[in-house]
Amino acid sequence: MRKKEKKDKKKWTFRRKVKLFIWIAVSILIVGLVAFGTILYGGKLVVGDEDLFLDATTTIETRDGEVVGTLYNENRRMVSIDQVPEYLIDAFVAVEDRRFYDHEGVDIKSIMRAIYKDILAMSKVEGASTITQQLAKNLFLYNDKTWTRKMKEAMAAIYLERHLSKDEILELYMNEIYFGHGLYGVGAASNYFFSKKVEDLTLSEAALIAGLVKAPNGYSPINHPDKAIERRNIVLQSMEDAGYISSEMKRNEQKKTLGLLIQENEPTPWTDSYIDLVMKEAAEEHQLSVDKLKSGGYRIIVNMDSDIQKIAYEHYQRDEFFPGNTSGVEGAFVMLEEDTGKIVSAIGGRNYQMGDLNRVTVQRQPGSTFKPVAVYGPSMMHEETYHPFSLLPDQMASEYAVSNSDGVYANTVTMYEALVQSKNTSAVWLLDQIGIDYSKRYLEKLGMPIEDEGTSIALGGLTHGVTPLQMAQSFLAFPADGKIMESATIDQIIDRNDEVIFESEVKSQQVFTPQVAWNMTEMLIDTVERGTATAGEYPKALAGKTGSTQHTLVEGQTKDAWFVGYTPDYVTASWMGYDKSDADHYLTKGSAYPTSLVKSILTEMDNQSGGSLTAEFTKPAHVDGLPEPIILPEITNLTANFELGGLSFVQGKLTWKGSEDDRVVYRIYQDNEGIDKRIGEVIGGTEYKINNALFRNNKYYVVAYDPLTKMEGGRSETVELVW
Repeated sequence: MRKKEKKDKKKWTFRRKVKLFIWIAVSILIVGLVAFGTILYGGKLVVGDEDLFLDATTTIETRDGEVVGTLYNENRRMVSIDQVPEYLIDAFVAVEDRRFYDHEGVDIKSIMRAIYKDILAMSKVEGASTITQQLAKNLFLYNDKTWTRKMKEAMAAIYLERHLSKDEILELYMNEIYFGHGLYGVGAASNYFFSKKVEDLTLSEAALIAGLVKAPNGYSPINHPDKAIERRNIVLQSMEDAGYISSEMKRNEQKKTLGLLIQENEPTPWTDSYIDLVMKEAAEEHQLSVDKLKSGGYRIIVNMDSDIQKIAYEHYQRDEFFPGNTSGVEGAFVMLEEDTGKIVSAIGGRNYQMGDLNRVTVQRQPGSTFKPVAVYGPSMMHEETYHPFSLLPDQMASEYAVSNSDGVYANTVTMYEALVQSKNTSAVWLLDQIGIDYSKRYLEKLGMPIEDEGTSIALGGLTHGVTPLQMAQSFLAFPADGKIMESATIDQIIDRNDEVIFESEVKSQQVFTPQVAWNMTEMLIDTVERGTATAGEYPKALAGKTGSTQHTLVEGQTKDAWFVGYTPDYVTASWMGYDKSDADHYLTKGSAYPTSLVKSILTEMDNQSGGSLTAEFTKPAHVDGLPEPIILPEITNLTANFELGGLSFVQGKLTWKGSEDDRVVYRIYQDNEGIDKRIGEVIGGTEYKINNALFRNNKYYVVAYDPLTKMEGGRSETVELVW
């Protein structure tokens, strides 16, 4: 009985062990199957589609193709697989993953070989990561330090192989790799190390780049050239072993030097102001934030002229143009193309650095530069009422409480002369006549809506002011036939797929008639030649207006100094002053300095371009030319004599000295008791003959008359005909 119990017990124990073994085996099998299935199909848990979108460098380029700025999180220039030379692909495959085209993301043969070699060496001597695994690790697991990382890496690699082609994996891999020196991807590496595009790499250069992947810092061709050559030659040997190149090719390439041509990025502080405007425009007009630009890989084609930008920057470093009672005088400059409005140059400060205050877009009181756009331009749109030779009062008026800066008053002056000599009294009076609301409607059309309501608008005395960019844009209407255009820094935006997603087009709006625009141009040319803008030298065509504002805390000193003007090619605005305006900071000179500065910039532009700037303004065919103002002379040396001849046998003869301008009309008056009588006139001449002069009152004087303004000048002395 006991034997039977023992036998039954043994049988139960054996069965239990078998069941336990089967249960363990099944469990292991299930776990293995689950693990295998997870590795095979769980890649979606690791892979994030957004991680397949690599950060790429955005370049800012001129229309001539010059790169003037870059923005990036990772310095990467995206290239397509079609751009990559075949021997660069072969180099990567030969040295990193020779069975790349045969495996499905994880290379079991390579893993087994690596394990075998590691066991023999009793240490880890060979890696077994495929190109796809390396890509997966760098894309999805670069921060993962857990013991499960290898499994996740395999899962992601298999996923990539199932959803991407081999070429797509290689393209991602070659754009993602880090090459040291802040370089990501073969595009950036090729440009930096060899100053060439990836498609132009030679075989030895391609082998060098492929060799850097293993240890980019340790094999740096800059810091460790000997190690870099050694590593490059190993890659070339691997390419021969894999059958990609012949032994002869290998030997020839291994004999070559590194052949580096480092593309160092020299600091270009002269571009910073402009790039700042580009970034702001990209954000405000195209919804491209700085973060998006740093990762998006865009090509932004800008309107900057590098030569002009550099000339302006260098001039803004010259202290002799910036008169102040202490250091720290600042300035801003902007230049637009006359026919498009595109911004070709912008200086936001004398020593502007990214992130500083960009004074191109900072509001300032514009002073008398505001008169053409706020007063004279709008008034001439009433063409039957106001024109360049309309007479305006120039006298102190208590109701306006305004005076001329030079303290000189002509009592009556033409609009033309009021603009040329910058008469404050005349501008304020005329603004009052045309109406403040009327003026503000034109200012709004010109892109300068203001809230101010007083006649101080005529003198640029604004609550908030306007920016140098706004002033340049408003003056654009005069050389552009009365039209204004939207000014912009960005010409095109091209995405990483070489698709043009934005292209600028010139849009214009008519503000002034072509006749009013040409009238203003002729008056502003004269302002430069003999008016308030004569300071400095520029031998070619220039029209413009100066402006300055009085310092409120320091009597007789200047707070803001301006020159806004244009050539037949460009429109420009220049401001100078202090950022902080107080009793300790003021300009010691006025608008002559920005005027001289702009003329110096234009002269240098013309010299560097071989004299390409246009020498003269050309009157449009559809407008009437504006005659030059007539300057009425002071009549001197009036003499009176009798002479024989004429109808009355004896006649009187008056002669005098006048003007060389033959448009002046000379009116001859008989000096009578009571009302003097006008007895005749002479156009352009300086003598007049009087018939029947013997038996009449023979006292006479001469008055010069301007047929343009219909205004008489001062009278000469009175003379008498006597025997």
